[in-house]
Amino acid sequence: MRGGGERSHPLPAPEPAAGPRSDWRTLGRLLPYLWQYKWRVGVALALVIGAKVANVGVPVLLKDLVDAMNVKPGEPAALLVVPVGLLLAYGLLRFMTTVFTELRELVFAKATQGASRQIALQTFEHLHALSLRFHLERQTGGMTRDIERGVRGIESLVSFSLYSIVPTFVEVLMVLTILAVKFDPGFAWITGTALLVYVVFTVTVTEWRTQFRREANQFDSAAHAKAIDSLLNYETVKYFNNEEFEARRYDESLVQLRRARLKSQTSLSLLNTGQQLIIGVGLVAMLWRATQGVADGSLTLGDLVMVNAFMIQLYIPLNFLGVIYREIKQNLTDLDRMFTLMDREREIADAPGAQPLATDRPVDVRFDAVHFGYERARPILHGVSFEIPAGKTVAVVGPSGSGKSTLARLLYRFYDVGNGPADSAAGLPPEGAAAELGRPGVRGGRILIAGQDLRAVTQSSVRRAIGIVPQDTVLFNDTVAYNIRYGRPEASDAEVEAAARAAHIHAFIAGTPKGYATVVGERGLKLSGGEKQRVAIARTLLKDPPILIFDEATSALDSANERAIQAEIKSAARGKTALVIAHRLSTVVDAHEILVMEAGHIIERGTHAALLAARGRYAEMWALQQSAERGGATEL
Repeated sequence: MRGGGERSHPLPAPEPAAGPRSDWRTLGRLLPYLWQYKWRVGVALALVIGAKVANVGVPVLLKDLVDAMNVKPGEPAALLVVPVGLLLAYGLLRFMTTVFTELRELVFAKATQGASRQIALQTFEHLHALSLRFHLERQTGGMTRDIERGVRGIESLVSFSLYSIVPTFVEVLMVLTILAVKFDPGFAWITGTALLVYVVFTVTVTEWRTQFRREANQFDSAAHAKAIDSLLNYETVKYFNNEEFEARRYDESLVQLRRARLKSQTSLSLLNTGQQLIIGVGLVAMLWRATQGVADGSLTLGDLVMVNAFMIQLYIPLNFLGVIYREIKQNLTDLDRMFTLMDREREIADAPGAQPLATDRPVDVRFDAVHFGYERARPILHGVSFEIPAGKTVAVVGPSGSGKSTLARLLYRFYDVGNGPADSAAGLPPEGAAAELGRPGVRGGRILIAGQDLRAVTQSSVRRAIGIVPQDTVLFNDTVAYNIRYGRPEASDAEVEAAARAAHIHAFIAGTPKGYATVVGERGLKLSGGEKQRVAIARTLLKDPPILIFDEATSALDSANERAIQAEIKSAARGKTALVIAHRLSTVVDAHEILVMEAGHIIERGTHAALLAARGRYAEMWALQQSAERGGATEL
């Protein structure tokens, strides 16, 4: 177990995604996390009961104290002995109530924090395990808000249920027992009836007004998502002078949020007013009956004080029952939303019994009749087949939209081959997946590394064997050193610097005031496009994997740096299996084989010289780019 609990227990496995789960199912999903701390739960419940026994004992002693004060004048012994003993016992019970409560908090805090940590960690790991398709469709702001509320809801849910609901019902049961035994059953009936009406009214109204809280949360998540999205795209907003447009979009969500919160507040006022009315009627009925008893001599003045103290002690927690119940319902809703994220089906999953990719043999790459489409109705690749021999470089060129970058995504297994998610072998039952993996050309073809089908080995081992310099480099909002070291987190400072030198970015880094401690900003926006791309190259060189992918690796560089980086790329790719994706044909002239793609098909293949001699599509592209460069342009 990774969560740091007291005993090693496996975490609950995610359930298959389904419709909205009931509150009891959500609680059932939470219990295994808490059950890892079962002895703490038991001790905490015992302390709860101890605290309530001490709390209920206070009015009983208060009654005896008041009755003991009914002594004749001139009896100093009675005043010194009986009241002093009762006063000491009264103070001790008050103190023990606090001691038991604090001990309960101390004992159970580790269970609550441990469960929160494990659920948050499992959600985080599961989100990283989901496919690229999910992350392209998600709204980051709303999703992070759901996770934040879910984690916070665990602590509130446990706190309210264990520290408020359970103690309140224990105390109610004890008080009703004392009233029924010490007085006539009428006291217990009045108290019980008032409590029953109170609970029914509270639950009914709270269930009705939960819809307003749910709407408010939805609008809150929407507003948060729009704000985060707008801030992440700050430069785009500025480019098009759309600050007012973004403010209007954000304000629309805030207006909807305001309306939902006003409805929630109005219904809350109705709930509170009804609760006060029920409690007031019950309290008046109890005191009227007790006062009559004192008047006819069947009850003492101490009995009246005890009944009043009991009602006040019950009134205080019951006064918050509506709030507590509403918060529990809301916490269950928030927790359910986070569990829904955890239950999101993994489109790309390791096959049962998948083994790590073996790279102790020559690492070649083969695409075997690969068909693929991000959607079933929109195919991208049509039976693409080619091989990258071990230690060789194959380049893929062609116009935008021809499917070049899709090859890199499939090689990383961000998606499985086939037209849409339904064609993934991971979606088959284990026996079906095993059968499909061994048959070439079935369900969209195969991609093999060192003779091993990607779907038959673990995703982690595949990605460990590949390094990429992407076209759009996104950096963490951390230091330059952190972003380069991300390729191999355990690398030393000297290795980081060596990678930076190889990527021709060391001089730039050394020239900044903070050097390698320079923070690059959100998504690396403090760096230019070329600087970000060179950091990405350094990061990949540091990783030093057997397979390299360069996806437009020099697209953001000037001509001088491009030639220098091309030399470093050529050096880095020596002895490695490399796939180079490019628009600029001058970057791929030294490739062992060049593939020309168009509309998802390979229409030409060969060396640079052979393709020029063939006078086909590649020769046309080369002539066009050479003409553009002579005219002052640098790219097709």
